[in-house]
Amino acid sequence: MAFVHPEKIKKLELIANDIRMSIIDMLEDAGSGHTAGPLGMADVFTALYFHSASHKPDDPLWEDRDRIILSNGHIVPVRYASMAHAGYFPVEELKTLRKFGGRLQGHPERIKLASLETTSGPLGSGLSQASGIALAGKMDKKKFMTFCLMSDGEMQAGNIWEAAMFASAHKLSNLIGIIDRNNIQINGMTEDVMPLESLRLKWEAFNWHVIEVNGHNIEEIIYAIDTARAIVEKPIMIIAHTIPGKGIKEIEFDYTWHGKPPTKEQEKKFLEELRTLRGKIISTHHE
Repeated sequence: MAFVHPEKIKKLELIANDIRMSIIDMLEDAGSGHTAGPLGMADVFTALYFHSASHKPDDPLWEDRDRIILSNGHIVPVRYASMAHAGYFPVEELKTLRKFGGRLQGHPERIKLASLETTSGPLGSGLSQASGIALAGKMDKKKFMTFCLMSDGEMQAGNIWEAAMFASAHKLSNLIGIIDRNNIQINGMTEDVMPLESLRLKWEAFNWHVIEVNGHNIEEIIYAIDTARAIVEKPIMIIAHTIPGKGIKEIEFDYTWHGKPPTKEQEKKFLEELRTLRGKIISTHHE
């Protein structure tokens, strides 16, 4: 595994915890939105925005930036929080989530905020968009990578598999997909609604290089992305096994939290739980 200094890992874990606190705060203030998915993907987004992706918050349309495509747009609170903590805009603006006229809509709108590469909402579309962007980059001989973040529930959409064939046919090794394998969707567990396993074998059958990681181990996530950058003959899919609602015991693994925000009372309780977790991170020594 690629070496990342333990102090850097601890710093990233603290950032992920801060992002989770921002997610809880902004969702309660909005009074609507999705909670479980954003909390579960905080570690992946932290790894991207604070270590692995090439980007410039002070120059969001930098030509050589890595493109980050969010296909499952409903988890956009985690992206907004990550961007705010990275310096794209003031953290205070997170309070405008889902407000009329604001930049931070409930699903990302490309024209609202620079560096949101696509407008997303309809599930299953992001990988096709990302494949097109990656192919354009390859044709233009650009060095940037295209990351496409997706939900596991999206794997039930046919458009995903059309894109999988397209990316494989064009040997888009500059395309890295990341699946949030949290096993839930809005009306239940994925394996009860429409079974996905064996997900790894499906992607390998479509000639993708597949890497599976613990989606809450930031060092593993970084190593997977580093490995993906070294693959030159095919597109790469990282299956990140995550816990929906990670960090809040009341929410973890509960699919009913897929699409609801916390109340004011719950916000206070959840933020206190995350403050306690922050203390544990600070006191933990990484070997």
